[in-house]
Amino acid sequence: MTITARMLTQDKDGIGGYLAHPDGAGARPGIMMVHHAHGVTADYKIDAYRLAGLGFNVFVPSLFNMFGILGTNHIGQGADLQQKHSDPEFLGKMDEAWHYLIGPMKSDPARTACIGHCLGGRLLIPFAADHPQVKAIVLYYPSIRDEPETSHRPRHAFKVARTLTCASLVFCAGKDHIATPAIQDPLWQSFVANGQPVEWHFFSDANHGFRHPDNEGFQPHYADLAWPLVTDFLQRRL
Repeated sequence: MTITARMLTQDKDGIGGYLAHPDGAGARPGIMMVHHAHGVTADYKIDAYRLAGLGFNVFVPSLFNMFGILGTNHIGQGADLQQKHSDPEFLGKMDEAWHYLIGPMKSDPARTACIGHCLGGRLLIPFAADHPQVKAIVLYYPSIRDEPETSHRPRHAFKVARTLTCASLVFCAGKDHIATPAIQDPLWQSFVANGQPVEWHFFSDANHGFRHPDNEGFQPHYADLAWPLVTDFLQRRL
């Protein structure tokens, strides 16, 4: 199998990010990866290539590039950019990206899934609710807080997760300083309440960001432990 993997830019491709897919004709299952607050860091490109090797079309949109913010990653800028742009704005860019996955990338729209980390994991909950075509979501430590709904963040995960119609795989960290264990419990109840398949993994001594080398909380042991669970889940659900 040969694989195409390359960066996309707003100027040349009309959308920013990174893609990887097997070469050859035919529709394949598609995966959209939604990045964390640091943007499209190098590990996303590695994971996209590895998933393409399993037969998936993979697109990692750079949501920040899509807002006109230059750069190949945005380490240290995520908090400010989330204050500047509302959830509805992010979800609009994610919709553009998903249509790129099933449009120009020719992924099978009946076999798509999404993976999100931190910011991306939080946003994928309303995104999946709005896109019932999505068959499965994988959430790494979604950055959910116990906070009121506002015009900036109008749909809280505790409510929206109850409406999902897709299968879910969720990784939670016992030392998560954002979505603390006190928040994880009602979130778990919301996922169970939707009646769809849910696979929930709790690592009591894991940190928020355990998957990402660019995070202070990076823990390679848990990153490696989670990966085969992710690929197994995707292969079963798609």
